[in-house]
Amino acid sequence: MDYGILSVLPPLIAIVLALVTKDVFIALFSGCLSGYLILSDFHIINGLDRTFMSFINVFSDTDNTIVIICVLLIGGLIYLVEQSGGINGFVDVMVKKQGMIKNKRMAEIFTWFIGVLVFTSGTLSTLLTGAITRPLNDALKVPHEKSSFIVHSTSTPVCVLIPLSAWGAFMIGLIQAQDIPNATQVMIRTIPLNFYAIFAVLLLPAIIFTRFHFKGMRKAEKRADTTGELDADPNNDMISNKEARNIQASPVINLLLPILSMVLVIIAGLLITGKGNLLEGDGMRSILWGCVVSLLAAFILYRVQKIFRYKEFMRHFFKGAGHMLNVASILIFAFSMGGMVKLLGTGPYLADLASGLLTPALLPALVFLFSCIISFSTGTSMGTMAVMMPLAMPMATTMGMPVALVSAAVFGGSIFGDHASPISDTTIMSCTTTGCEVMDHIKTQLPYVLSYAGLALIGYLIVGFIVI
Repeated sequence: MDYGILSVLPPLIAIVLALVTKDVFIALFSGCLSGYLILSDFHIINGLDRTFMSFINVFSDTDNTIVIICVLLIGGLIYLVEQSGGINGFVDVMVKKQGMIKNKRMAEIFTWFIGVLVFTSGTLSTLLTGAITRPLNDALKVPHEKSSFIVHSTSTPVCVLIPLSAWGAFMIGLIQAQDIPNATQVMIRTIPLNFYAIFAVLLLPAIIFTRFHFKGMRKAEKRADTTGELDADPNNDMISNKEARNIQASPVINLLLPILSMVLVIIAGLLITGKGNLLEGDGMRSILWGCVVSLLAAFILYRVQKIFRYKEFMRHFFKGAGHMLNVASILIFAFSMGGMVKLLGTGPYLADLASGLLTPALLPALVFLFSCIISFSTGTSMGTMAVMMPLAMPMATTMGMPVALVSAAVFGGSIFGDHASPISDTTIMSCTTTGCEVMDHIKTQLPYVLSYAGLALIGYLIVGFIVI
């Protein structure tokens, strides 16, 4: 069934409510309910039933379940590391004893560097980069809004600029599916033409060094500098700064061993499930095993040091996991929303609207713009790519436009929504590991990503008229 303009209403309701109420739970639930009411022909009881069952059905997808479980496991691990004194020990070594990272700029550049290194998965990047760098950022008073901005900006944009992962295979597959010859070479040529991703990653160091801030980020920086509060809400239910400061520092191994165990097991899992090929491994299963083994390593290490007994360990673990229940709930709502917009056909509807507006010179810019709109509405980058490519590629070949240029516009516009949308999974994961509230992150990051999108749009307009 074609739902037409009605297919746009649920994600639009969710996004508007998120921005107005600043409550992601209300926004996502309202979006899901409105969508399933439409799918149920506005039968209220049936719509409510389908809405609640959609939350249950989220767990029928193995990857969704693994992500939610890993959020809880990482919450428990982070709290255990904090309570063991490992974070304070790490900060002492990096900041005080060795003096390797001396100020906020260096901590932020370190975060950017780690984010660039983890280029295999947007989810993995947000998890590892946030977990590794948060202790330093917190110690040097980097507000959580700034930390989440850096972590998020080096997640999926890096994946498409360094496509040596499943992302590369996915993008090649989309190009090849449109009967474009030499799909691999076309995908490689999209890299220097992916203006949005390039701006998102490469402008970050300049922003860090110049301390260029839009109003929201400037306010967050001032708050952290003058009051020491890293969150806009001092009652944020992550571990408080005061509590962390009162924990006695312990050997840095108490932080490094669990984190290194996670990284090594994830790499090993990718190699094993990929039969020796790191790029073809099962990322979600590898992340799950990495979380489990890191917890086991932490338990053995802390037990040998007689820091925690079994019951103390479990008590701290469940307390830390409990801190992540709100994030897990948001993910459930977000995954439900993703399934609902597919049923409504929101993406194809918006893509069809674009077809009547395109002329050869404007093709790259308008493809980019509509990819931005679709990805912002749906919160999914890969889903937007899958929707837009079958529409954009035939038009590119018919109008004589370079397919690499138009493909890059699709990829870049798809990444925009991954950054800007409050219902994006990497938005939620970036906030999870940095301790930032979702709407605080969206409000402070939005001016930057809109600027990147504006610059990218100008770039596609210029290049479109040059190549025509």
